[in-house]
This record gives sequence, C-alpha cells and structure tokens, in this order.
Amino acid sequence: MTFVARAVLTAAISSAALGSTPAISLAEPNNPECIAPAQPGGGFDITCKLAQATLQESGAVKSPVRVSYMPGGIGAVAYNAIVGNRRDEPNIIVAFSAGSLLNLAQGKFGDYTEKDVRWVASIGTDYGAVVTRADSEYKTLGDLMSAIKNDPTSVIIGAGGTIGSQDWMKAAMAARAAGIDYKTMRFVAFEGGGDCAIALQGGHVHVCMNDVGDSQAAIDGGAPLKLLAIFSEERLPGKLAQSPTAKEQGFDIQWPIVRGFYVGPDVSDADYKWWADSFATAIKSPGYAAALEQKNLFPLPMTGEETTAFVEKQVAAYKKLASDFGLATK
Repeated sequence: MTFVARAVLTAAISSAALGSTPAISLAEPNNPECIAPAQPGGGFDITCKLAQATLQESGAVKSPVRVSYMPGGIGAVAYNAIVGNRRDEPNIIVAFSAGSLLNLAQGKFGDYTEKDVRWVASIGTDYGAVVTRADSEYKTLGDLMSAIKNDPTSVIIGAGGTIGSQDWMKAAMAARAAGIDYKTMRFVAFEGGGDCAIALQGGHVHVCMNDVGDSQAAIDGGAPLKLLAIFSEERLPGKLAQSPTAKEQGFDIQWPIVRGFYVGPDVSDADYKWWADSFATAIKSPGYAAALEQKNLFPLPMTGEETTAFVEKQVAAYKKLASDFGLATK
C-alpha cells in the first residue's frame, strides 16, 4: 500500500471513529491560547499555528487562538508550568510532539509523567529529517555516515535537545545502522529545530537532525538548505517526493512525529470536552487537509481518550528504545 493510500485510510478510519461532527454547546474559553514550548520557527510553533488556522477556519472557535512561546528543555519548562502552577486554566492548550513523549519516558520533565496532564488531540504527523546546506559536500546519507565513520570529530551534528532527545536519537540510530559508535558523535544541542537551522546556514554545524515540517518551511522561505534524508517508510507525496528516504539509502529507520496538544490536569471535564470536540470539528472540516499540506504535515487525527491511549502506548515504546541505547528511563 502506498503512503498516500495509507494516509487516506488512516484519515477515513479516524473520521469514522469520530462519527458525525459534534455539536459544540459548551462555552468557549476566554482568550484561547496555544503555548509552543520552544522558540519561534520550530515544530512546536508549526503545531500551534496549525491549531490556530484549523480551529478558526472550521468555526470551532470564535476568538483567534493566540500563540505564545515558553522555551526550555524541549517542553519541560511548559510542562512543569502547567502541572505546577496553571493546572486548571481552561483557555490554554500546549503543543507536544514525539520528542515530548520521549523525554517523558526518560524522566526529563522532573517528577511528572504522562499521567499528569490531560491529552486533548493529535492534529497531524511529521517525520524526522537529516538536513544539510544546499551546497554541502554530503550528497547522500551514506556520504555523511562515511565521513563520521572515518573521523567522528570532523562532522558537527546539530539537533534540538541534549543526549537522549529525539533529534539525538535519530542521529544515534543512523550511526548504529552505519556501524558507528554513536557515543563518538560530535553533537551540539540547540533549544529547537529553528535554532539549529540558523546555525546550519551560518556554517556553525554541518548537519541538523530536524523535522520535515519546519525544515521544508525554511526551504520554502528561501533558506539554502536541503533534505538529505527523511525518516519515513516511503517517499512523501507532493514536493517532498524529491527528497529520498533514509530507508532507500540503506538505513531502515522510521521516525514519525506526532503533533498534538494537552491541557492541565485540573481542567474540568466540560472544558476538556470542549477542546476535544473543537478539534474533532476542525479535523473534519474541508480546510484540514489543505492546512496540513501548507505546513508540510500529514494526517493523524485523534481526540480525547483515543489520544490518551496513543500517548501511553508511545511512552512505553520510547522507554524500551531509550533503554536499548543505555539511557535512563522513568
């Protein structure tokens, strides 16, 4: 089955599970806000702006959703702020990704676990990507891995987060597949993908382990970058079809990245339901597919308890993966 067929099937199954468009009868929170837990320009920013666009276009919200930024620890600062101090604020949703769940699996959000917030919705999926400058000497992922294998200190790898983050994990998985000791990698941590892309353009790093969504957005905006490899099973559709997968270059690695939202643990059932119903409406709206395409994302529609079950399953899988790489888990 092709990628497009699978995406359509996923959307159809999820739409059927959602049933008819829910009637949103509960009161809309005042001044709705989406917190992107990083600097502007990265995946969390894209996630919030996707919510902003689809919720308003679908009519699910009457007031524009404001996007704010709370960088720190690839989501840790925002998670601790919501669970610790803003537990019951009904107007706030916070963006999360696969990276957030991987960090939770390793206990990087302090004392808190995936049980400490209410998971509202997944709005789409992204994929990990290896990004270089357009004029890079590395023409393939094999070229890059060969250079690292010959001299690990010769290649500076940039990524969002420290050792154990999802960007570090993508690099480590590629290194392991190439027969390289991933512990020898020369690794520079950034707060997010946007910061890494800026450093890459400035020549401060040779490659970024970023995501397709924010990397392609930078390319669309004129950044002199290229996607050396995408961690998807098959080539992605549309303009992304020009970019090869890691798998077809001999590195059988997939890294899908869920993009979704949570609210505080003490948000009322009524307000939680309002957000879940609003996203269910947005996901079923005619503009949903177009908004995903504009942000270089793909369908992964889930709301409410389905999202919670997905998160718990993913955290369990990430604990095993982290353990395989000798990382502590919680």
